[in-house]
Formats: sequence, C-alpha cells, structure tokens
Amino acid sequence: MAKVMFTETVLRDANQSLIATRMPFSKFEPTLKDLDDAGYYSLECWGGATFDSCLRYLDEDPWERLRKIKAACKKTKLQMLLRGQNLLGYKHYPDDVVRTFVDRSIDNGIDVIRIFDALNDLRNLEVSVKETLKRGGVAQVAISYTTSPVHNIEAYVRQIKEIENMGATALCIKDMAGVMSPKEAYDLVKGIKENSKLQLHVHTHCTTGLAFMTYLKSVEAGADVIDAAISCFSGGTSQPATETLVYALKQFGYEVNIDMAILKKINDFYKPIRAGFLKDGTLNPLVMATDADALNYQIPGGMLSNLVSQLTAANKLDKLGEVLEETPRVRKDMGYPPLVTPLSQMVGVQAANNVLSGERYKTVSKEITAYLRGEYGHPPGPIDPDFQKKVLGDENPNTGRYAETLAPGMDQGKKDAGPHARNVDDVLSYIVFPQIAEKFFEAREKREENKVKYKIEKAG
Repeated sequence: MAKVMFTETVLRDANQSLIATRMPFSKFEPTLKDLDDAGYYSLECWGGATFDSCLRYLDEDPWERLRKIKAACKKTKLQMLLRGQNLLGYKHYPDDVVRTFVDRSIDNGIDVIRIFDALNDLRNLEVSVKETLKRGGVAQVAISYTTSPVHNIEAYVRQIKEIENMGATALCIKDMAGVMSPKEAYDLVKGIKENSKLQLHVHTHCTTGLAFMTYLKSVEAGADVIDAAISCFSGGTSQPATETLVYALKQFGYEVNIDMAILKKINDFYKPIRAGFLKDGTLNPLVMATDADALNYQIPGGMLSNLVSQLTAANKLDKLGEVLEETPRVRKDMGYPPLVTPLSQMVGVQAANNVLSGERYKTVSKEITAYLRGEYGHPPGPIDPDFQKKVLGDENPNTGRYAETLAPGMDQGKKDAGPHARNVDDVLSYIVFPQIAEKFFEAREKREENKVKYKIEKAG
C-alpha cells in the first residue's frame, strides 16, 4: 500500500481556526520536541495570521518565534503559509519586498512555503515561487478550492501544468472552507495525479462535516500528504484529528510512519490548554460545531472565528445568521472570489457592514475598492456592473499584474520604520503591518528599559 504523510497544524491553522491565533509561544514550547519526534512530514507553524497576531495581540516578535521553533525542531520540516504577492498582509507588496520576505523566512527556519493566491491568479505567485526555489526551499503551490458557477474540476486540473511550468516542487489543494466533497476530492486528486508527478498535499477543514470522508477519498485517489490537527484542537472549523486518521489509514494498510504514543503525549499536553481557552472565552463553542450551512456560505474556519469575535465585540452576535446569508451575495457581486485570506476578511467584513448598517454597500472598504480596481488580480468571474459602477464610477480597473506598477519598497520601508527597526526583519514587519509593528517596537523598547532599570535597582 502507498505511504501517507501528515502535516500537523496545531501551531498554525488549528490555532488560527479555533482561537483566532491567540496561542503564545510559551504555551506550546514544552511540546515542540514531541512534535519534532512524532514522525510528521512537516509542522505548519508560521505564516497565515500568526504574524499579525504575534505583533498585535501576543506581544511577540514573529521572527523570534520562528527561530525558537526551529531551534527546538531539528528533524521535521517547518512549514508556513504565504499569500503570494500579499505576503502575510492585506494588499500587494512590491517584488523586492516579496523576495526579501521569502529570503528571511527561509533564513529564520522555514523549509516549506505553501504559496497561494486568493484569486488563483498565478501571476501573483511567480516572484515568491522563484525566490523560494532560488533559496532551496520547497515551493508548494496551492490551488484555493471553491465551488461556484465559474469554478470546476477541469479548470483546476488545467492550472496544474501552468504551476509545474512555474517550477513548483509540490502541489496543494487548499479547501479552506471544508466544502470539497469526497467525490470532488477523489475526482480532483485523480485528475491532478494523472497529469502531474509532483507531491500532492490536501488541506481541508471539518466545518461542514465532510473532512474525514474527503481525506479518505483523497488518499484513495493518490494524495501524498494530508493536513491534520492533534485531536483536542481538531474538529469544528479546524482540521480532522491526526490520531483518528492515522488509526484508520493504518487499518486500511497504508504506510503511516507516525508514533501514536507520542501523539497521545502531545494531545494530553494540549488538553488543559484547550480547557483554559474555553474557560476564558477565547475558544467559542460555536466554532467547534459542525455547520452544514457552510456548504452554502463557504466561510473558512479562521474567518468564522474572527467574524464571531467581531460581532461579539460589537454586541451583535445575534446578527450572525444574517451576516452568513449575506456573505454569498457579496461574493457573487465580487465575481465569486474564493473565500480565503485576504478575500475572506474583505467579503466577511463587507457582509457584516451591509447587515449592521441596514443598507447594502452604504460604505465600502478601501480594500474592496482596491479589489475592484484590479489591485488583487483578475477576478474568477464577472463583477456585478452596478456594484462596480457604484464604487468606481467611470474608472477602468487595472488588468495587468498589479505588482509591476509598484515602486521598490525595501529602501522606503527602512526610512519609514526609522530607528525603532533594528534589522531587516523589523523592517519587513513594519512594511507589512506599519502601525502595529511600530507599537510593538515601542513596547519592546520600554520593556527592555524596565529590565535595565530593575537590574540597576537590584544591584543598588
């Protein structure tokens, strides 16, 4: 029987999907050695929303977090999620910034970069793929899976040849909303494997209840690696449970080189952590449930947990149902973009604004205006002409590769970051999240000053 490998997501996507990426390094540090020893293909531990969350909520330097994980994990590949030309932010960045970010990610410890574009516009992946390959990293290119009148399996399979020509070293089907059915998974994986020799990863979520079946049919069709989460951080808007999948696949005769005794040790470690997040409200039971309605509104795990958090903060959680109903309508108006970061946040926030204001598109975010201008790439389907006219007037959108219109950004970033930025990593943090990074730098300096002051007082 074939060999099946696993990517463990507890340090990134499971954390992001269930608790909006609020797990500090100190919580999971003691389990890093066990994660490294378990036998995973890779540990997804960085990228996605971890960067933003470290700076904004956890008072951590994301680069230092990565270096610490790398120091503890010597055997297993470290993996990150990169949004192509968006990097880890919410707009397109100049090519020199993208190249430098990829360089520093690999220098600080990343081995595998899963690279995707929210619109599956492959032009937005070229620079990051090329730089990953140049630096010897694994360039795992992901297709953002979604269903709509303009998306189908044949179109996805056609993209594989373009991705191979780009030089990708691995492929991924990224089903961020858990909407890929077992049959669709089987047909898509089979179609890709018949047309490509590259290693194929499959990523999904339990949101709709399909995930275990989807993974089984993916493996039957030839998938090489599947993403899973240690069981107490699995389910709901997260991934299926690692232990359950290992157990089932071994019974079917697949070769799975993962140590179940170590998995139990890892899960036992995370149980009290989960209990703590449940107790303080960070882990909302809503995101732990199965919701088949997501087959309609297609909201991915991280987006749903953030949407719940946003509405709770506004004391409007009772409006969640209306917002979920509005989401597919906004998506249709925007040309059916896959609901993956940053498009998922943009569509979700707009849907919430439409509901809370009582009027559709009373206000439109600057990000959606930029999307309509072509600043995120080519939309999969036609944009509603009335919506576009209301926002852009007679302005014609850009149809080329938007990054080519941007001036180089590293030198300007160094100037703008000023003396607070101590190195190129700090500069990159500032370029991607300027206001948040600046606050972090100031807090870091104050913390260091207090330490020095304490030492002086103690010595005196």
